[in-house]
Amino acid sequence: MEIKKSKKADLERSKATGLLIGYIFALAVIFACFEWTTHEYAETEPVVYAAYATMEEEVVPITQPIFTAAPPPPADTPPVAEILDIVKDDVEIEEETIQSTEDTHEAISGPSAPAAGPVMTGPAVVVEDVDEDQIYQAVEVMPQFPGGDAALMKWMHDTMKYPSYAQDNNIQGTVLVGFVVNKDGSVVEPKVLKSVDASLDKEALRMLSVMPKWTPGKQRGKPVRVRYQVPIRFRLG
Repeated sequence: MEIKKSKKADLERSKATGLLIGYIFALAVIFACFEWTTHEYAETEPVVYAAYATMEEEVVPITQPIFTAAPPPPADTPPVAEILDIVKDDVEIEEETIQSTEDTHEAISGPSAPAAGPVMTGPAVVVEDVDEDQIYQAVEVMPQFPGGDAALMKWMHDTMKYPSYAQDNNIQGTVLVGFVVNKDGSVVEPKVLKSVDASLDKEALRMLSVMPKWTPGKQRGKPVRVRYQVPIRFRLG
C-alpha cells in the first residue's frame, strides 16, 4: 500500500473508531426497543386482569314442574240411597210332593215323549248325479296305467322309436301330451300340449295311438271319462 503524505488524509486510522461508534448506537436502539415493549405490557396487564376479575358466573334457576290438582266432582250429583225391602217370614208355604216315573212305574206319554226312529241332524246331504258322458278334469279315483307309473315309464322306454332326424341334429327334450281315458279305459283324443320338435311330436302321438287300455277313473263309484296329461322325455345317450 502506498503511504499517504498527510496523516489527516489517512482514513484507515479512523475506520475502527467509526465501527465502534456504530455498534454502540445499534445496541442503544435495541435496548430502547426492549424497554419500550416491557413498559407497555406492564401498563396493559392490570387492565386485562381487571376485566377477568369483574366477570360473574350466570346462575340458571332450575325449572320445577307445576302440578295441578284434579277438579273436584260436581256437587249437584245426588247420593244414591240403598233401599232395603224387608219381607215378613210368617207366610206359610205348602209343600208339594213330586213323584217320578220310577216311583209310579208309569210309561211316559203325551206330546213331550220323543218319537221312535233315527234322529236327523244337520243339513241334508244332496247326492249329485254323475254324468257318464262328461269329461272330468279330476275325479275321486283317477285313471291309472296297468301296473302303475313305473310300468308306464318302462312301456314308453320300450315303445319309443327315436326319430333319425332328431338323432342327427342332436334334438332332445320333453313333449307334454294330453288325452282322454274313456269309461272302458281306451285312450282317445291325443294332442300335443307342449312341443319340442315336429319329429318328436309325431313320435309322441304315435306312442299314444298304440297305448294299451287304462283302468278308468271313477266318480261316485261309476266309471267316467277323464282328461289326463303325460310327459314323454326324449334323451340321447
